[in-house]
Formats: sequence, structure tokens, C-alpha cells
Amino acid sequence: MNAHRTAALPLALAYAALIVYASLYPFGDWRDQGIVPWAFVTAPLPRYWTGFDVGINIAGYVPLGFLLGLGMLRRRPEGSILYAVLGAAMAGAVLSFAMEALQSYLPVRISSNVDWALNSLGALLGALLASALERLGAIAHWQRARSAWFVDEARGALVLLALWPVALLFPAAVSFGLGQVFERFEDAVSELLTDTPFIDWLPVRQFELEPLVAGAELVCVTLGALVPCLLAFVVARSTQRRALLLPAILLLGVAASALSAGLSWGPEHAWAWLDAPVQLGVACAAVLGALLIPAPRRLCAALALMAIVIQLSLLNQAPQSAYFAQTLATWEQGRFIRFHGVVQWLGWMWPFATLGYLLLVLSRDRRDS
Repeated sequence: MNAHRTAALPLALAYAALIVYASLYPFGDWRDQGIVPWAFVTAPLPRYWTGFDVGINIAGYVPLGFLLGLGMLRRRPEGSILYAVLGAAMAGAVLSFAMEALQSYLPVRISSNVDWALNSLGALLGALLASALERLGAIAHWQRARSAWFVDEARGALVLLALWPVALLFPAAVSFGLGQVFERFEDAVSELLTDTPFIDWLPVRQFELEPLVAGAELVCVTLGALVPCLLAFVVARSTQRRALLLPAILLLGVAASALSAGLSWGPEHAWAWLDAPVQLGVACAAVLGALLIPAPRRLCAALALMAIVIQLSLLNQAPQSAYFAQTLATWEQGRFIRFHGVVQWLGWMWPFATLGYLLLVLSRDRRDS
């Protein structure tokens, strides 16, 4: 058993980082209220709460507890299940305590002992779920299936593939168009440097961002859907596995995009984004993916890297529309404010993380050859 190669712990660390972002967003106007950060522990219970608040506080920490518990069980298969459950639950409780304590310095956040308790309960439930699956043999079955489907060094790719549908939940101006960060990054840096001597150092853009033409949008959709397929091809053991992974990944991406649309505009509009150009882009990705099923692993990695670079170049030469900005406001200022922080950075950074992974794969293959 390759316990040290489990993807659970890297996923747990990534998820913990996203929890930190979601808990402390928008990172502004820090102030000292003159009370100790842990005063919330003995504070009176909140007078108002909703079922949505309870559910999101529990559900938000269940994946963390599950991944931590699973990682501990995989790294120390000879260890105690009780040790893994308690360790994962304690880690989740400590993280939640730290977040609630830091929220006492943020004006738009309210530290709550109920939130802490619910977060800790979520981490415990996640750890118990991992231990139950371990006792039932489901984890060992997954390990055997993983070994049969993927090469031994597939951990990084599997982490990225697991995060891709989550990244798609954050609304994108172009379907499957992750990584459109240039305009927002430029605005953020400009705002940060305003009223400082460093504002004069900021390079002035010499061109105006132009909306994507239909052909460029089609290319972005095609490449955005194709990249995770090629990523799976890099670590799949056989062409037969690739042939099964291709439609599964495309269907997963379509389902995640539909869920995002449903959350943004309502269930009745869940499929409004799947217009003719997007359908054509997904179909092109399916055809290209099918043609590349027998391609060598190194070629798949190189093509995926090129696809990401081309897509990022096209996306970041286009502005975000005013209509799309209204959609983002639904997430950033509405009931998704916590969930928004978790998935927004995934949507921004997933292509860049994949780019780095593919560069490592290509450099490692070059050294081994």
C-alpha cells in the first residue's frame, strides 16, 4: 500500500487554506475591539439563526474532517482508527477556533461559539465517515481501483482533477474559462497602491481589453473542457482507461457548470449557459480528446500545457461584461459569501496550478529519459 502517496492530505491542506480565505474574507478594516479574541467561547448564544446557517457551518467542515481522517488512516494504516478520528476532529476544531478568534478583529464578521461548535461537529462527522468507509473496506477498494486505473505518481493530477468541478462552481464569463484574472488583478494592485509613491511604478496598459469574438470564445470553451481530459490521460494506465475517463470528465464538467448556473440564476435557468457555441465547444473537446486517446503520456502533458497557455492568453485579453459583474455580486454579497471564497480562488488559480504540475511532469520525464 502506497500510504505516503495518498492525495487526501494535499487535498485537506488545500481545503483548509480555502476555509481560511472564506472565513476571513474580505480581509479589510481590521480593528481591536478591546476584548480577548476568545471571548466568544463564553458569550451568550446568538438569538437569531437559520437552518441554512446551521447546515453550511456543519457541511463546510465535513470535507476537511473526512480528508484529514482519511489521510491519517492512509499514512498510518497500522494505527488506531480512534486516533485518526480524534486527530482529524481536533484539527478541525482548532482551525475553527482560530478562525472565530480572528473574526473578532473583522467588522463584517461576528465570532460565534455556535459556529465553532457546528464547525467542530462537521469535522467530527467527516472523520467518522472516513473511519466508517475504512472499516467497510471502501477505502481499500478505492486504493485497488486507483492502482488499476492510474500510475503510481498520479497524486498531483488526481488532486487537480478533484478540484476542477469545484472550481467550475464559481461563475465564469466564458464556460470552462477558468483563470480570467488579469483585469481583477490589475484593479486590485491599483487600489492597493493608491495614495502611495509606488502607484507611479505600476505599468500602464497600452491596449484596451476587447470582448472575445465568437471564434475565440469557442476556442476557450474547447480548450477549457479538453485540459482536464488531457490531464487524466497523463496519469491513466491504458488507452481503455482513457476512453472511459474522457466522457466521464466532460459530463462532470457539464454537471458542475449546470449546478453553478442553478445556484446563480435559479434551477429553471440551470441549462441556459449550454447554448449552441458551448455545445460545439464541448463536442470539439470530445473529438480532440478521442483522437488523442492513443497519444503518448508526454505528448498529452505538452498539449495540455499549450492549451492552458493559449486559453489564459485569450481569456485575459477580454474584459468581464457588466452582466457578468452582476452575477458575481450575487455570490460576493449574497448568501454565497462564504462559499464564494472557497471556490473563487479555485476558479482563478486552477489553471496556473495545473500549469505548474505539467511543467514538473515534463521536467521529470526529461530527467528520467
